[in-house]
Amino acid sequence: MAGSADFDLYRPSEEHDMLRESVRALAEAKIAPFAAAVDEEARFPQEALDALVASDLHAVHVPEEYGGAGADALATVIVIEEVARACASSSLIPAVNKLGSLPVILAGDEDLKKKYLGPLAKGDAMFSYCLSEPDAGSDAGGMRTKAVRDGDHYVLNGVKRWITNAGVSEYYTVMAVTDPEKRTKGISAFVVEKGDEGVSFGAPEKKLGIKGSPTREVYLDNVRIPADRLIGAEGTGFATAMKTLDHTRITIAAQALGIAQGALDYAKGYVQERKQFGKPIADFQGVQFMLADMAMKLEAARQLTYSAAARSERVTAGGTKEDLTFFGAAAKCFASDAAMEITTDAVQLLGGYGYTRDYPVERMMRDAKITQIYEGTNQIQRIVMARNLP
Repeated sequence: MAGSADFDLYRPSEEHDMLRESVRALAEAKIAPFAAAVDEEARFPQEALDALVASDLHAVHVPEEYGGAGADALATVIVIEEVARACASSSLIPAVNKLGSLPVILAGDEDLKKKYLGPLAKGDAMFSYCLSEPDAGSDAGGMRTKAVRDGDHYVLNGVKRWITNAGVSEYYTVMAVTDPEKRTKGISAFVVEKGDEGVSFGAPEKKLGIKGSPTREVYLDNVRIPADRLIGAEGTGFATAMKTLDHTRITIAAQALGIAQGALDYAKGYVQERKQFGKPIADFQGVQFMLADMAMKLEAARQLTYSAAARSERVTAGGTKEDLTFFGAAAKCFASDAAMEITTDAVQLLGGYGYTRDYPVERMMRDAKITQIYEGTNQIQRIVMARNLP
């Protein structure tokens, strides 16, 4: 896998380009053929998981010392982008594996890393991230899930909502209040396992898009876990959660890029074939201008996302934070807004056909919408940017 020294601020290296080619070939051969059925049946994309695990692409971010590929942030972005081009639901496998496990990588002790990153790297387990609650979405600091110390254990009680891949993942990073008096500084992070007594799941949400990625509530009913599953020190969980999002918002930007690229690629092919008034509609200037705007917005989003990935890598490699918080929020916000516009225009270019499920662009348009919402709404991203102007 590509290393952090192999790319400048914006441009992927030759190794990154080779990675893109291999992931795209895999996605087109083994993921894209099932994308429509995964959406229509609202089922988990098992074919995609199997293909990604077989090619060691399900969690490329895991460091080599724990059995992972050791991919840098840009390589991870490229994997997610290329999978999302074929199937947005499937791209949440590598994306959420990073989201769920990054708190362990950033703040966990060595024993915790060895215990949980190894199975993730092997493909024996997936990782989910439990931050949001029914009454704590954008205001994540208002969470009510509690973790009470009891000897050598903690006992967790609460409900987490909007948890991606819940019920499929074996491991869950859970944020819980350990000291209610300290608000965000009284929140701690833990690893909870699917098989822990007292862990259960709600029914899958019936969603507009990304239907193949299960989104469910996670119920914690007197879940008793060993104290050594605490990630970092008590009271550092919220800070770890925010540091995690600085890095992983870039993966949502990557997902948005892939969705938008898939829509643009399909629309370009369609307008060459569709004829009206005796010639391909691609010959009409109005259509050409739409495509030009779509491509321009996509490339601008890609450059911003890759720049953010470069900054992410510098931080994880031990460098200073620089302006990662701004760039991570900006990439996620800009790319997701662009994806929504590009997929909507793709539907428009296909006309009535674009509005039917016989063609993939309506699925892409539905899938794009969530990128403006999760891992922090784009309204929240603008607040984050305003507070962290470079």
